[in-house]
Amino acid sequence: MNKPVLSMRQMREAIRDMSFNQLVGIRLVRIHKDGVTIDCKLRPELMNAHGVLHGGVTATMADAAVGIAITTRMGRPAATTVEMKLNYMRPVTGGKITARAYLLRMGSSLCIGRVDLFNDARELVAAALVTYMLIKTTASGPTESSAQPEPEAAVRTTASRKRGGPRS
Repeated sequence: MNKPVLSMRQMREAIRDMSFNQLVGIRLVRIHKDGVTIDCKLRPELMNAHGVLHGGVTATMADAAVGIAITTRMGRPAATTVEMKLNYMRPVTGGKITARAYLLRMGSSLCIGRVDLFNDARELVAAALVTYMLIKTTASGPTESSAQPEPEAAVRTTASRKRGGPRS
């Protein structure tokens, strides 16, 4: 895995500029050679009706941890979530939730990350596997993803073959 491109200070500034991360209260704890650790202090508006951390916050933490790890490696936010599998193992009732992201693979178009989420007692409360699509960027901003096929690429289906349709 490549070394981080952005420093702790730069990443903390970047996170402060992300309104949604501020709303949730995400804080960068550490940059690792293979990912990051983030945390979030629990507060009443993040809890569900049963007094435990809302599952959406746990999912947000997993998603954000991989996104922040990718940004740390690439030096810019240039990715979007395409899939996430999250297993909840125990409720979180107070203190904070911590997410440790591991970048497992950074390809040319997709990045795969694993996230372990812990409560204050360092008990594993959830585990996630997150896939991000890396987005090509230009000076004017994001462009189509490197994972997208060229628009003129035609797909020949069984029905089109029977009609003599286009070949790819």
